[in-house]
Amino acid sequence: MLVSVITCSHRIDRYPDLVEAIKSLAAQSYADLELIVVVDGDKALYEQIVKDGIPVDKVLLNEINIGLSRSRNRGVNVASGEVIVFFDDDAVADRNWIKELVRMYDEYDAIAAGGKIVPLWIGGKMKFLPEECYWLIGATHRGFAEGITEVRNTFGSNISFRTEVLDALGGFRGEMGVRGSGALQGEETEICVRMKARFGRGVMYNPDAIVHHKIVSARTKVTFLMRRAFWQGYSKRMIAEMGYSMDVEGDFLRNLVCDGVFGRVKEILRFKIVPAVQIFFLGLFTATVFLGYMYRYVNHPGQ
Repeated sequence: MLVSVITCSHRIDRYPDLVEAIKSLAAQSYADLELIVVVDGDKALYEQIVKDGIPVDKVLLNEINIGLSRSRNRGVNVASGEVIVFFDDDAVADRNWIKELVRMYDEYDAIAAGGKIVPLWIGGKMKFLPEECYWLIGATHRGFAEGITEVRNTFGSNISFRTEVLDALGGFRGEMGVRGSGALQGEETEICVRMKARFGRGVMYNPDAIVHHKIVSARTKVTFLMRRAFWQGYSKRMIAEMGYSMDVEGDFLRNLVCDGVFGRVKEILRFKIVPAVQIFFLGLFTATVFLGYMYRYVNHPGQ
């Protein structure tokens, strides 16, 4: 089975990360791969890739920045694989990553598959960030599924689809996802809820299909995390306006209160400071998500 891996990049300063990401793909234990890079509006980055001859099969250049979702769709349009995998330019894949994803298609007849994203702390671990909030840094959070099972969606650096499914869905919605320095999110969630509505199936999650996501110091700042939380809420409201249920988020919040908060209260009673600070951040980020949701709701009434 030929697997196409699409990596999008839009900043020349991330070139060293992109090279490391591609090297991790070239070193995969699964050999039948097609590697595609889509450069979104950075001609200098495109020229550097071509000049250095990094080991990819296709390099595409968008003359202007069109955003992550549209860039992914452009990659899909030139892909030859039976399965299409999406990867980030600041990620490093475990050697057996693709092999474990392919196993979901071979053994479980999946229509989509994803895996676990583990933080790779470049700027030092933020110990006060609760693991329940790791979704803010693009990593698999505590409370996510365990073991091989079907989930609604995994995250964008570790998700794949059968090509025929992507074609049937028309790809990602162009208005969703990051564009330039923007922070709009939710493109994976949106396409997966559409997939569920159309095919009645979700994403097969395999925790052994591992990707490491680089977390630089800037991404551990509270201001960055609050911005991410706000736009996460905004994006969730956009998806709700399309008529799709957000039950997964509701279940997560209930479990967050029952397990994340109450479990830490026991630690606080033992006079431990870290759980107290983590409870504060749980509340702060949850409130910020709600603020983003309501901001969209108020500014787009009747949607």
